[in-house]
Amino acid sequence: MNRARGITLVELLVAIFIFAIVAAIAMGGYNEMMKQSDIVNAGAGRTREIQAAMQRLNLDFTSLEPRPVREPLGDSLQPALRADTRRETIAELTHSSWSNPIGMPRSTLQRVAYRLEDTRLIREYWLALDRTMDSEPESAVLLERVKRVEMRFMDSNRAWHEQWPPLGYSAPDAPRLRPIAVEVTLELEDWGEIKRLMEVSG
Repeated sequence: MNRARGITLVELLVAIFIFAIVAAIAMGGYNEMMKQSDIVNAGAGRTREIQAAMQRLNLDFTSLEPRPVREPLGDSLQPALRADTRRETIAELTHSSWSNPIGMPRSTLQRVAYRLEDTRLIREYWLALDRTMDSEPESAVLLERVKRVEMRFMDSNRAWHEQWPPLGYSAPDAPRLRPIAVEVTLELEDWGEIKRLMEVSG
């Protein structure tokens, strides 16, 4: 009469060893899959950040208005667009289409400024166009890991200028003068160089 044969200790140890190997392989594959998923998600998030920043720049410059603003002190005017990438404030401009979803009693024009602080591109705006010495801007980081920002401005003769108003231009219309196009170049730590050409409406 045959007796039922049980599992020996050696067989049990071999089974545990094989299970441990399979589990280790499976866990390694799972960890790698999660790592790749995190990389993809981070890349997608970064792409959305860059797209949002470029869209914001595009909206501001394409809706540029010929509206200068008063200096906080005195009667002199700041041009509708004042830009020089050699300065801390890269560009300051007046644009239209400032959304007003709750119907506040204010202008649809907005004064904004862009500046590069360390590796952060910052956008500032003021609640009033003609501000006083006490007026402080609202500020938000538009994009991080920015190494360099450059801008060029095309005049009505299709000549490019590194600053605006163009160097040496002192005609009476200088405060209201607008370019017909703006080229923005961003150099990012991770994406390299991004260039965008924007046509100024009107």
